[in-house]
Amino acid sequence: MTEILVPRQFRGPPVTANGGYICGVLAKAVGGKGSAMLRAGVPLDTPVQLVAGDDGSVSALNAEGQVLGLAKVATDDQIPPPPPSPGIEAARRAAAASPFATRSLHRGCFSCCIEREQGEGLGVHVGQLPDAEPGVCAGLWVPHANFAGPDGTMPDEITWGALDCSGSMAWWIKTGSPVGLLGTMAGEVLKAPKAGETYVVVAWARESEGRKFFAGVALYDAAGEVVARSGQIWIGRPAGAPAPAPLEPDAIRL
Repeated sequence: MTEILVPRQFRGPPVTANGGYICGVLAKAVGGKGSAMLRAGVPLDTPVQLVAGDDGSVSALNAEGQVLGLAKVATDDQIPPPPPSPGIEAARRAAAASPFATRSLHRGCFSCCIEREQGEGLGVHVGQLPDAEPGVCAGLWVPHANFAGPDGTMPDEITWGALDCSGSMAWWIKTGSPVGLLGTMAGEVLKAPKAGETYVVVAWARESEGRKFFAGVALYDAAGEVVARSGQIWIGRPAGAPAPAPLEPDAIRL
């Protein structure tokens, strides 16, 4: 049993952990190449237990014993093969034209909020690639030294955080409406990103099944090599459910 505590800096919704970040924590606990399912929000600044199962899985439990998330080793079919990188300049142009370049998908979110200071959040957002199918999007990520380990590379949970929200953005751009919350994220970091280097993020909307929306998100270095990849399942709101209320400006503060 291991105890973790997610600081407020790494939040997604206002009072719970960023989904990609906590999925990365869980995947690391099963060896790095993992598939994590989120069942409830992981609270911030609150001890959570990681408990290993007899089948090799790892569960995140709160103080009442509720399972908040569960991870197992991922299989290859859970992580879709990434398309080729469009290159840094094409990704830069797509990101600049994105609706999320001027309005955050989720204000305050560690992964995608553009109002947070550099080194406090990641600010990753993607936009439609002009010559690609609708919902095939790209952007950039320059990892900040604040998140690096002693060797200058990113811990896996930071990289998973950078892969998170772009899958939802791809679906929003394709359909014109939000798709809900991250339910499952499978992935792996093939080569840890380095602080200060520029990476291309590609996200693509795949298929939908009822309230499930499948997406892929991958990270590429300047040479076009895949350094991290993921498959995501986003869970849409039930029919007729009200949209979440917008956050007040103070909600973006740490």
